[in-house]
Amino acid sequence: MALTRDFKDTVVARVQNDPAFAQAMLDEAVTLFFDGEPDTAKLILRDLVNATVGFESLAQDIHKPAKSLHRMLSKSGNPTMSNISAIFAAIKRSLQVEIRTTVVMA
Repeated sequence: MALTRDFKDTVVARVQNDPAFAQAMLDEAVTLFFDGEPDTAKLILRDLVNATVGFESLAQDIHKPAKSLHRMLSKSGNPTMSNISAIFAAIKRSLQVEIRTTVVMA
C-alpha cells in the first residue's frame, strides 16, 4: 500500500511551516479576485482559513456561523464584499502581513 498524504493536510503543514508559501497563497487569492476569477480565489481562501485561523475562530471573529463561511468559500458560494473583506482581514492578521495594491496601465 502506498503512503499518501491528504492534500488539505499538506497545504496546512506547508502554510504553517513556510510563511512565504502562505503569503504567496494570499497574494494569489487577491490577484484572482482582482482579475475576475472569484471562484478560484474563494477556494484558495478556504484553504488559507483552514491552515491559519480555522473556520470556528473566523466565525467568532466576524460574527458569522461557520457553516455560512464554508458555503461562502465554496466554488458556488456568493459572499458579500463585507464578508470577503472581513475574511481577508482575519487572514492578514493571522499571517501578520499587509496587502498593498498598485494600479498600472495595461
